[in-house]
Amino acid sequence: MSELPASRLIAAAQAAPAVTDGAGRLLSLRRLSALDKLRLFKAAGATLAQNGPWMGIALLAASVAAIDEVPVPAPVTEAQIEALVARLGEEGLAAVADALAAPVPADEVAATAGNSPGTPT
Repeated sequence: MSELPASRLIAAAQAAPAVTDGAGRLLSLRRLSALDKLRLFKAAGATLAQNGPWMGIALLAASVAAIDEVPVPAPVTEAQIEALVARLGEEGLAAVADALAAPVPADEVAATAGNSPGTPT
């Protein structure tokens, strides 16, 4: 019998990378899926979605799942994106960028793909 969807969500949340920023806040991160990115483009609107630097910062902010273990909902409007960027500030965004730039361990990639390490595909 396969895992229940809730079990998979809880396991994914527990496996999410976390980083402490310069302000001492614990930031739990999520890797954005293609659908998450598509929704972020929609929230940004047509003009801002074409602005690379703006979208780069928005993508960093949207990658934050929780601050000090308090869940952060994914932003769905331009105002929510900007509010999250303001809340994170330079220290938070820098910490997120550093954490997401780090290579993903092979076992995490396999778990995300639904494979266990060493399992032939």
